[in-house]
Amino acid sequence: MVIAVLIIVAYLLGSVPTAVWISQKVYGLDIREHGSGNAGATNTFRILGSKAGSMVMFIDMLKGFLAVKLALFSAFAWTSEPFVNLQIFLGLAAVVGHIFPVWADFRGGKGIATLFGMILSIQPLVAISLVGVFILMLFLTRYVSLSSISASVAFPLLILFIFNEPELSYRLFAISTAFLVILTHYKNINRLINGNENKVPFFRKRRMGRRG
Repeated sequence: MVIAVLIIVAYLLGSVPTAVWISQKVYGLDIREHGSGNAGATNTFRILGSKAGSMVMFIDMLKGFLAVKLALFSAFAWTSEPFVNLQIFLGLAAVVGHIFPVWADFRGGKGIATLFGMILSIQPLVAISLVGVFILMLFLTRYVSLSSISASVAFPLLILFIFNEPELSYRLFAISTAFLVILTHYKNINRLINGNENKVPFFRKRRMGRRG
């Protein structure tokens, strides 16, 4: 019963539609009606600029981070396999909540920032390594989508060959994450191949005025 409650709480936490609420309350628009139509940090960066995008990214990461920490309310020992499995389930529940938020008509983002917050909570060193991959690709290409895909592919490689994670569930999670991110970015991949994927305009001023 406790586990079920924790998973529901994690989902509701992930369902907080950061990009939607910030765009509506602060900028007077619905981010889902602009750009890619995605309610995530990337589209927020493109449409509303770096300040709003950074805010959305931080809060979305925090959702995944805190969802994993809910495992501390369970009776499992911190180093046990059931505890690790619960962390993964709670983090995934938050990611599902971000993608299908109950507070925003089930129209959310792709869950990358929330997924990263989840990984940061479980294995900080792995998360820091993924940040390095993401930042490097973003610096070289300015494509957030390509940076996200690169980091997701690096995730199982790090888990399997660098950090040699012993838990089978975490190995499977890392591999599944890479496939999931690639799958959810298929439109971005097509645009990258066709040469019409949008780049992130860092530090540009927001062009869209506030609507009443």
